Amino acid sequence: MVPGRCQTRVGDADVELLPERALHWPDASVLAVADLHWGKTESFQQHGIPLPVGVLDDDLARLSSALTATRARRLLLVGDLVHSRQGLTEDVIRRVTTWREAHPQLNVVLIRGNHDRHVRTLPPTWGMEDREDALDEGPFRFAHHPEPATGRFVWAGHLHPMVRLGGGGDRLRLPCFHLRPGVGVLPAFSAFTGGLNVRRGRGDRVFAIAGTAVVEV
Repeated sequence: MVPGRCQTRVGDADVELLPERALHWPDASVLAVADLHWGKTESFQQHGIPLPVGVLDDDLARLSSALTATRARRLLLVGDLVHSRQGLTEDVIRRVTTWREAHPQLNVVLIRGNHDRHVRTLPPTWGMEDREDALDEGPFRFAHHPEPATGRFVWAGHLHPMVRLGGGGDRLRLPCFHLRPGVGVLPAFSAFTGGLNVRRGRGDRVFAIAGTAVVEV
């Protein structure tokens, strides 16, 4: 196993939780990410709110890094790929198209989330299969909303899970993978998002992303 990754067994399959905020399912050559919110910065800028540029480029570089490291042949986008219709500017479309052209053999599937429903069709130059419903493969279901499914372990997004660590003046709040019985919630892939603090239940496991490592806490 590559240093920094955290390997665990879920739903009778071995998976890796990556510090790039991604799930790797090696046996299926699948990389899964959720909540990318492409165009969010541009959406805010159109309302006159000055925000730093380069968020999309950083996210695309991190996505490329995860694909290169895992050699995954399929990329599952588990909802909220885009933030809003207004955020899909010509520049955003162009930059994502350039990224897509750098991965011509990659099969990309979007399982739509609530934000994606504001965009009727994706730019054809992005070369993505577009699904309204969940995707069932092997022991898993990939869906945007973290709702249990009989007979399958669900990988979802939507909640942008965060975990608080430490106390007093040494408190940290980190993105995390939150694995509940029957449902695993992926961290928001975009670094430009808020998050919901996890509430641990019986049997839950939480894996924090601390820099270049994923650690169970």
